Amino acid sequence: MTKRKGIKSAVLAIAAFALIAGACGGSSDTATEETTAETAAPATDPCEGSELKLGLAFDTGGRGDGTFNDSAARGAEQAATELCYVVSELEATSDDDRKPNLEALVAAGNNPVIAVGFAFGGAIEEVAAANPNVTFGWVDGYLDLPNVKTLGFSEQEGSFLVGAAAALKSASGTIGFIGGQEIDLIKRFEAGYIAGAKAVNPDIKVESKYLGAAGDNAAWGSPDKAKEIAMSWFKKGADIVYTAAGGSGAGTIDAAVEAGEGKWAIGVDSDQYLTATPDQQAHILTSMLKRVDVSVFLAAKAVKEGDVTGGFKVFDLKSDGVGYATSGGYLDDVADQLEAFKAKIISGEIVVPTKP
Repeated sequence: MTKRKGIKSAVLAIAAFALIAGACGGSSDTATEETTAETAAPATDPCEGSELKLGLAFDTGGRGDGTFNDSAARGAEQAATELCYVVSELEATSDDDRKPNLEALVAAGNNPVIAVGFAFGGAIEEVAAANPNVTFGWVDGYLDLPNVKTLGFSEQEGSFLVGAAAALKSASGTIGFIGGQEIDLIKRFEAGYIAGAKAVNPDIKVESKYLGAAGDNAAWGSPDKAKEIAMSWFKKGADIVYTAAGGSGAGTIDAAVEAGEGKWAIGVDSDQYLTATPDQQAHILTSMLKRVDVSVFLAAKAVKEGDVTGGFKVFDLKSDGVGYATSGGYLDDVADQLEAFKAKIISGEIVVPTKP
């Protein structure tokens, strides 16, 4: 899939319409409009002629998850609009697709090529080593190669803040966490969430459950399982559930809606309130923001500006790489407390754990 926005065709269509209207009418007003359309300087696409190409390799799931992958896609779209990249996307449908997709994006002349997701490890190592003149980006990975920019996040810091928000807003004293695959990456979300909640209320009860073991890709696309877990907790008295499991989190939102008043879901990666229905918005307390879009855009910008070196970049609270959403206004009454926690994390007074 290749994308870039342009306006040239729309301008030509408008000019053609003006000429037709002039031929049919003949009034002085119409003649003026026709003359204006004929003599006005033609609009041009500011990106016309650009040879910049950005390749985006999604793992299984790809666009449409409303969270992680869609955030990466927004970063690529920003690079197309603001940096004049032509964007090509490929999505893995199985584990065997990752390496061929990276190779295909390289063969098509994309530079940089950005792999979205921790599972690209072995594939990106091989392809990057074989193509030293291409710069790669790897979201959620780590690879020490001179042409690989590894883009990491302090998920535990953003999760601390939504955990604190959950404890501040919980009426029952019981909240929940649903993870996707049970791996170190997702455990950072869990650890931060629990730490934030207990910083507010040391006696709060936090239920935790994972949707799959390491390597179980279905964990990212099982909203039915997440809904079942969340609904069972809601029925037992929990009132807020945070889900870090890609597209599976939609099930938790649905469970909160069905469970009714006073039941809340916390989204992840993107501000899920912004893409939810009104019924769902009434039950999305906040979302932990993981700015994958920023990391993709900045990697593309660096390459355009001549920075083709590798290295490890961490996006944390200090760099606004993680955070929490305020859409809906449900956290207005606790915003000062959350901002105080945020300041303490940035200063180093609070060190958020990475393991539960």
